[in-house]
This record gives sequence, structure tokens and C-alpha cells, in this order.
Amino acid sequence: MATQILTRESVVRDYIALTKPRIIVLLAFTALGGMFLASGGAPNPALTLVVLFAGSLAAGGANALNHILDRDIDERMTRTRQRPVARGAMSVGNALWFGIGLNAIAFVMLTMFANSLAAALTLGATLFYIFVYTKTLKRTTPQNIVIGGAAGALPPVIAWAAVTGTIGLPAVVLFAIVFLWTPPHFWALSLLLKDDYADAGVPMLPVIAGVRATKLSILRYTWVLIASTLLLTATGAAGPVYAIGASLLGAGFAYYAIRMLRMPGIEGAKAAYLYSLAYLGLLFVVIIVDSVVHGA
Repeated sequence: MATQILTRESVVRDYIALTKPRIIVLLAFTALGGMFLASGGAPNPALTLVVLFAGSLAAGGANALNHILDRDIDERMTRTRQRPVARGAMSVGNALWFGIGLNAIAFVMLTMFANSLAAALTLGATLFYIFVYTKTLKRTTPQNIVIGGAAGALPPVIAWAAVTGTIGLPAVVLFAIVFLWTPPHFWALSLLLKDDYADAGVPMLPVIAGVRATKLSILRYTWVLIASTLLLTATGAAGPVYAIGASLLGAGFAYYAIRMLRMPGIEGAKAAYLYSLAYLGLLFVVIIVDSVVHGA
């Protein structure tokens, strides 16, 4: 009986691992910020639950499909070789139907309880992530994460569409913010994992262009990211609370990027990576707070 319970628990853990829950949390939070901004304050609670739950299902399903396509790469990388499909604990068929099922449920939920635009954008994000980024770009170009980041930048746009039924200029700016945040965030991580990526044959920027070129690219994107965050105020959707918060957070991002550039090798990459995680979360906290204050 103990063995059976343990087996069931391990299966549940493997299905949860397929969804990459840590990534989902950040994506869901950017969607929540988009809902607050679109609503000019606290959004409708029922709609919020639908968007966050359905969006999490879709992201989890996309990640499950990613496990299938990336299983050969995952087997060769120390960081990922214990993933369920890569180590043989989960069959390709089970992971495939799990991923498809989660996306189907998400699509139906958003169509029924939000609107067709939000549902279509969510499905489009999954298809782009799987067929454009995972299947094609990741294996062929060091600019993979630049273009592929479009999928991860869609949650706040989907949230805006769920609230308003349209895609407004502030939603486009939110997309640009997350899109431009993605390269410096993942390139900082790829500096830490460059040998792993090289062994797996993945052409990440540090593998192809080298460490210094990657650090320079991180700094360039950081400046453009900071500029993009300030555009949200220009649209009139955000107020002074956001402007101050975004400026301070941007200054912190620039500090870590410059600090990393001045340090030898990959020193400073971990600090820059961890700050980039905190940066995006805190930026959307500021968006939420400003939406409440600005909309009051």
C-alpha cells in the first residue's frame, strides 16, 4: 500500500513538473497586472479567476508540450535531465494529451466566460511557443529567446483583451515591456549555463557570441527596456506612482547590468538574473498599486 501511494504521489509530482509551475506564477502575475490596468483599478473577481486559471492551464499545457519536443536536449543538460519525459518517467503520449487537454480546457473557459479574442490570443501564444520557439528558433539561432519571447509577453495582452474585448495601446506597451525584459533575463541565466547549453548543442548567445558580447547585449536591451516602461505613462493609463516605481526599478536593472559588464567572466550574472526576476514581479506590483491609486 505504501509503495502504491508513493507511486501515485510521484505521478502527480511529475504531472505538476510538466507544467513548470514557477514560470506560470510569473506569467499569471503579469496577467493580473494587465487586468488591473485595463480595469482602472480592481478588476471583476470572477473574470480575474477565469483569466488566471485558464491562463495558467494554457501555460502549463504549453510547457508540457515543450517537455516532449525538448526531451533530447533535456537529457544532455544537467539542469533538465531529471524532467519527467527526459528521464523516462512520463511517456510522450501521456505528456502530449495532458498538454493538449489543458489548452483545450483553457480555450473553452476563455471563450465561454471571457471572450473569443482572449481565447484566440491564448491559443496563439501556445502555438507560437511550441512551433516557432521550441521546435525552430531554439535550435537554430542565438536570437532564439529574442523572437521566442513574444509568447511569454502575451499574458498581459490577453488579460487586457479579456477585460476590454480589444487590444489597446497600453496593452501593446505591456507586451513590449515583457518582450524586452525576456532577453536580458534569459541571457543572464544562459551565462550561468553556457557550458550546459554548449554540451546540448543549443545556440544560446553566450555559446555563439561569447561572454562579453552577451553582457553587452544585456546592457543594450536593459536601456531599451527602461525606455519602454516609461511609455506606459505616456499612454495615460499609468500615473506618477508607476512612473516613480518604474524609474527606480529600471535604475536597479541598469546597475546590475553595468556591474556584470565590469566584472570578469560570468561574475555578477547570478545577481543580475535574480534581480531580473524580482524586477518584473515588482514592476507589475507597481502597475497594480498605480491602477488602484490612479483610478480612484
